[in-house]
Amino acid sequence: MDMPTNTFKQALARNEAQIGIWSGLANGYCAEIAANAGFDWLLIDGEHAPNDLRSILEQLQAVAPYEVQPVVRPPVGETALIKQYLDIGVASLLVPMVDSADQARALVRATRYPPEGVRGVGSALARASRWNSIPGYLDKADEEVCLLVQIETQEGLDNLDAIAAVEGVDGVFIGPADLSASLGHRGNPEHEEVQTAIEKAIQRIHQAGKAAGILSANPTLAKRYLELGCTFVAVGVDASLLMCSLRELAATFKGGETPEPPASVY
Repeated sequence: MDMPTNTFKQALARNEAQIGIWSGLANGYCAEIAANAGFDWLLIDGEHAPNDLRSILEQLQAVAPYEVQPVVRPPVGETALIKQYLDIGVASLLVPMVDSADQARALVRATRYPPEGVRGVGSALARASRWNSIPGYLDKADEEVCLLVQIETQEGLDNLDAIAAVEGVDGVFIGPADLSASLGHRGNPEHEEVQTAIEKAIQRIHQAGKAAGILSANPTLAKRYLELGCTFVAVGVDASLLMCSLRELAATFKGGETPEPPASVY
């Protein structure tokens, strides 16, 4: 069996725009429906969705036959948790709340086997190695990992240049929801100050030679970010899309107007 190729990482390196969908319903069947829709990548959220290691594994298995590339967000960038994610077959990680270059360097080490890193060697038990069925897995694994770090605070913005310069970081993702709160505009990511900070951050990420990413359910903003050169953009969230469709359907038959959702990236 050959080593699986991380085509999402390759696309980012070629500066090819990748359109994604956020998967927060924490269910393999729902993830498979999203995988069938035609997106380039799918974010399985372990930070804000009710996911654990087993439910993430279920979703990885469900989307495996499809062309969509799964990216997984852990609740926190801890070495032990990252080890488990990699072993179940996660090839692309989006780590939240990265505020310093030291954090970024520690994350790189967590995704690499010794001597370059500290990832535990347990490939005989790992789905990622097909239980030691992939020849040379230990020598090939590091180069297929795609590490994306998430900037969500003023501190992260202050340290963005140093974070983006860390070798082994493939891309930097801007989190508009938390960033807007950090900048004093909680619940209003479309505020002019927030948008100015985002646009400047995208420029700085490009200057560092790294891929820039973001999430926005606002089609106008999402297209704007793509025009600015964001390489991986998530354009919707499954739970929000379902909620909006259900409310609209209920309003159609029960009368009245569907309430406008508040300003949000979701």
